[in-house]
Amino acid sequence: MSNKVFRFILFSFIMVVVSSCTRTATAAAASTEKTYVTAQQQLQNILETPDIGIQSRYAVINKMTTNLLKEKDYQTLILFLTNWVEKHPSDPYDAYWLLMTAYVYVEEDAEPVAEYYFDRILQDYPDLLIHGKSIHFLCLQHLIRISTDSENRIKYFNQLINQFPSEVSITELYVRLAVEYEKQGNWNEALKSYSLFLEQPDAATIQISGIPDAYPNARHLVDFNNSSKDWTFESLDALEKAVKNAILRYDWRALDRYRSKVNFFAMSWKQDETDRNAAGDFSMRNFMRGNRIRFNATLDAASNPNEAYLRTWGWSQYVSVWYLYFRKVNFPVDPEIHGRWEWAGIYFGEKL
Repeated sequence: MSNKVFRFILFSFIMVVVSSCTRTATAAAASTEKTYVTAQQQLQNILETPDIGIQSRYAVINKMTTNLLKEKDYQTLILFLTNWVEKHPSDPYDAYWLLMTAYVYVEEDAEPVAEYYFDRILQDYPDLLIHGKSIHFLCLQHLIRISTDSENRIKYFNQLINQFPSEVSITELYVRLAVEYEKQGNWNEALKSYSLFLEQPDAATIQISGIPDAYPNARHLVDFNNSSKDWTFESLDALEKAVKNAILRYDWRALDRYRSKVNFFAMSWKQDETDRNAAGDFSMRNFMRGNRIRFNATLDAASNPNEAYLRTWGWSQYVSVWYLYFRKVNFPVDPEIHGRWEWAGIYFGEKL
């Protein structure tokens, strides 16, 4: 047999097999579709039975929706569920059917519509346990993920805290609630939330996604709010002149008054403000007596509209150079204090 004849026979055989497989696959698909349609029609007939019980009705609807989900026939599923709820307002499982509707919209990336249905369940329907899970809790969890409106998110966070305290991290939610109040400019409520956060036993150790410095920021804001704030200056120029004059006069008492009374730090450039050893709880008297202190005529070149550094030296035989760190006060709670300047810390040694 020649190679040409052999290749022709082989090709013909392959085409027969492929054709046969295609017909088989098509037939199988048609059979599956017929089975699906038949099953849905049978379930629909059962659903329309006049004396069907509540639990049986729930099981039938659940099976029908499961079949539609498998087929990914989302539009038919949405229409079926919303029509059912509209026509059967007394169905005790209406909240669950709307929950499934919301899930479908999430799957379809239609999150604003999903948010409408999740919120509608919370507003219009009593809570319901399905497989041991609270529908209201599930709705709130999803709303927190997809809602972008601060007013709504505040409402959802408060509902989670008040209704499901054992199901969530109260510590984390107080921080997230405070952040939403900040976005609205409601600083009184933000401070209340931060204070509640600080009262939690795990506040200092919790790691919160997207809010890496939750504890030090909350601690500073609350402590600053509770302080006298009488060490702040109207401008950077006024602060710089006052500090320089105090150094020239070797007036350690004045320098102690000028230092921030909240989270003042004294540390090397490699340390972090949150380091326990960075706390600057000492008197300038201990470093001025017997030393000749000097300072640069102008602020360091690294200074900017919100931060400034004054290079000084002569404080100690061990670390002579200190950079005094001045910072603009960020405290929108009090417009009279916000934007003023404070001496916030000291960096030991030359800049790295």
